[in-house]
Amino acid sequence: MRKEIIEKIASLIIAAFGLVAALAWNGAIQAIFKEVFGTAEGLIPMLVYAVVVTIVAVVITVWIAKISGKKE
Repeated sequence: MRKEIIEKIASLIIAAFGLVAALAWNGAIQAIFKEVFGTAEGLIPMLVYAVVVTIVAVVITVWIAKISGKKE
């Protein structure tokens, strides 16, 4: 039981660090977006940003899945 608790806590800590990293990248990507496209205020720029980030996330996720599949 104690080992399970330690494993769960470790998983939560890793997830928390992942969230912090994701938020940091979000800020960096938003700054790049503003630099390239100007202001990011308004519905259309926010939708474009969301679509671009989603596409990049899907492509990277598929790429990582393929790489990890080759290692097994």
